[in-house]
Amino acid sequence: MPGLLRFSTAGSVDDGKSTLIGRLLYDSKGVYEDQLASVVKASANTSGGGGGGKIDLALLTDGLRAEREQGITIDVAYRYFSTPKRKFIIADTPGHEQYTRNMATGASTADLTIILIDARNGVLQQSRRHAFIANLLGIPHFVVAVNKMDLVGFDQAVYDKIREEFTGFMERIGAPAPLFIPISARDGDNVVTKSERTPWYSGPALLPYLEDLGEDAGSEKKPGRFPVQYVLRPNLDFRGYAGQIAAGTFRKGDLVLALPARRHSRIERIVTYDGDLEEAAAPHSVTLCLADEIDISRGDMIVPALAAPHVARRFKADIVWMNAKALEPGRSYFIKHTSHQVRAMVRLIHHRTDVNTLAQVHASKLELNEIGQISVETHRPLFFDPYNDNRVTGAFIVIDPLSNETLGAGMIRDVEGAEETRGQVTAADREARFGHRPAVIAVDDSEAALLLERELFDRGALTAVSDLKADAAATLALAKAAGMILIVTGEPPAGSLDARKMATHEAVALLERRAMLMGHEDQLQAGEGI
Repeated sequence: MPGLLRFSTAGSVDDGKSTLIGRLLYDSKGVYEDQLASVVKASANTSGGGGGGKIDLALLTDGLRAEREQGITIDVAYRYFSTPKRKFIIADTPGHEQYTRNMATGASTADLTIILIDARNGVLQQSRRHAFIANLLGIPHFVVAVNKMDLVGFDQAVYDKIREEFTGFMERIGAPAPLFIPISARDGDNVVTKSERTPWYSGPALLPYLEDLGEDAGSEKKPGRFPVQYVLRPNLDFRGYAGQIAAGTFRKGDLVLALPARRHSRIERIVTYDGDLEEAAAPHSVTLCLADEIDISRGDMIVPALAAPHVARRFKADIVWMNAKALEPGRSYFIKHTSHQVRAMVRLIHHRTDVNTLAQVHASKLELNEIGQISVETHRPLFFDPYNDNRVTGAFIVIDPLSNETLGAGMIRDVEGAEETRGQVTAADREARFGHRPAVIAVDDSEAALLLERELFDRGALTAVSDLKADAAATLALAKAAGMILIVTGEPPAGSLDARKMATHEAVALLERRAMLMGHEDQLQAGEGI
């Protein structure tokens, strides 16, 4: 029997996602009698009941009062059902752009996603957005369900047009080739059994396809990754490291490496509540005991000695921004990665992706529900794999350090720069750490200089104020070497040095220009760098 299949639904508003899941639950006998009685009663009291005594199947998943009153899905609804062939966990996700973050959450652990498209409306922006996000999340299988075919008379031309348009979009984003199925979720056409009203469709119905879908190579086949969640020390004779295996298989006697200590040891015991094991694979939760005493704590990682992940503080990542407060370079955030939480800064936004045209648009910040690619620097190294190789160790979330809100979800694509090298601190290292290039800003008076320094300092810049009365050349050279923004009063320094002269009102205006901190020269007038 095939293993458990996790799948999610996605698409635009009113495409019928909840109704489709309700149909699957209803036709597979996955609904308890009291649930069904409640839905029958609710259907009679809502306009979504469809009239004629029909059951509004969407109510089987839309359980919140606001969802039932408005006829929309707001939060992710998880449902479990099974057939004689397979077990399933479904994530019913919202279609509204306002709740895109909920859609990303529901799809993050899915093995397959079903993109629903209303046959009357065709391919909409939100359909593209959800397909794009699902592909970013590395979901390996796609089904495109062209729903409400009954409302277009099961016209094959309508289906073919949607199939042609969406196939082109999926190819452009590099997504796996989807299976297209014409359905009527309300009436059950091609959901559980083939419909006689689509004689021109030769493919399978939805449920048989889900039941027979082959399993991908499991995470237990990948290199071992064990993020430590807790150190168990119940007595002097026992020290164990508890956590969930994120990938791979660990066996008693294996030679392993502890990160970041980079100390080697062997697995002495694999402990569980039911007794010791000879081996354990993802996604089991176990406690590993090592042969040597090593300083290991929460957030560290145990990996095979010959198959270590990347260890780096700088990386490039795709991100889905999920908060009304925009993502801005230079601002300090927390990053939660496996069991590790570190302070981090977004160094640069490479681009924002337009989900309609797939164009990579220049952006100085990312707003709610926007998708982009960024460069990140963390204060301490992370131990990660590219997201395409491992969806657990390649994923992270961004957290507001003040409110503890989740702000965004990221997928690591690659290391940026050298991995944790030791040696001379370069100009690039300083720029990465402080988020700006060295610069000289000349202002009219000391009051404006102090105001400007305070604002730049509060935003994380390395700054200093000088009147240059002593040794101007030495001061400027030191500022340049330190990667500092130097604010001077009076006239700009003479000689070969390029510096910017600013009036007080210009200095104040500059405080709102984030480009200064990141050194975007295309957004500033010439002559600001040293």
